[in-house]
Amino acid sequence: MSVQDELERLGVTPAGRDAVLPFAVEPLDVRGRAVMLGPVLNRILERHAYPAPVSRLLGEAATLVALLGTSLKFEGRFTLQTTTDGPVSMLVVDFQTPDGLRCCAQFDADAVAAAEAAGQTDTPSLLGHGHLAMTVDQGAAMNRYQGIVALDGITLEEVAHRYFAQSEQIPTVVRLAVGEVLDRRAGDKPRHSWLAGGVLAQFLPEAPERMRQADLPPGDAPEGSIEHQFEEDDAWREARALVETLRDDELGDPEMTAERLLFRLFHERGVRIFAPQPLADRCRCSDERIRGMLKGFTTEERDDMTVEGRIEVTCRFCNTRYDYSPDEF
Repeated sequence: MSVQDELERLGVTPAGRDAVLPFAVEPLDVRGRAVMLGPVLNRILERHAYPAPVSRLLGEAATLVALLGTSLKFEGRFTLQTTTDGPVSMLVVDFQTPDGLRCCAQFDADAVAAAEAAGQTDTPSLLGHGHLAMTVDQGAAMNRYQGIVALDGITLEEVAHRYFAQSEQIPTVVRLAVGEVLDRRAGDKPRHSWLAGGVLAQFLPEAPERMRQADLPPGDAPEGSIEHQFEEDDAWREARALVETLRDDELGDPEMTAERLLFRLFHERGVRIFAPQPLADRCRCSDERIRGMLKGFTTEERDDMTVEGRIEVTCRFCNTRYDYSPDEF
């Protein structure tokens, strides 16, 4: 019986594209989330029309944020932002509960083209050195939480591993991949679209001492600093090894579903899935917000923004243009 048939037999609606699927592998004390992004990611990336390497990198960041943001148990925002010296100097991915995803990038077009010509379009080459901040905002009445990870030639998967080792101290493994699909129907022009997939698994046993991990490298600490080494728990070693077997072509396969992916990984141990959490291409900009922002500027500042008698504001996330007369303010 196929995974699809089994889901139908149990009366379970498949997550489909653009939904995060929480799961648990109880024999291994593992919980996590899986996602397969499709139309939502494609609309975002097509709207921006970035060069392919930038779109791929932003798609990977969006996949990571989808996995992390949907874990919020309250109304709020989860934001990932990089600040680096590479060809892609900034990525911003913003998740607004319960389902809103938006993102944008800032880059040097010539530097990206040169990197592409040289075949240096991997994540470390495009980002260079700097830092990545992950911010949890619970609203005006609550303090924000921010975790910062140094970007020193590591991938976004490694960023997630460092983030959880530093801030949450939870053994975590993440796999991310972005794929391009070229489809041509008879009589039509070739169509291009973006897909992405990701899995995040965490080791959460009832006995906290089983979560022991080796210390992070001491960095600039004096020579001879002690790093504590521990044997990994057998259950976590098995779970991590299984997730690490995922190939990019599996995560970017247009026929793959989150249910099939999880069954392929954990069928021998048994995997339990929960209600999927849908994602949407949703920006928070609005005429009201833009007007409020413009009212906060001085007359002189608004004069500097005025071109041919109009003030034009373009949202960097969704490319929506807002046009105003300075006299309105």
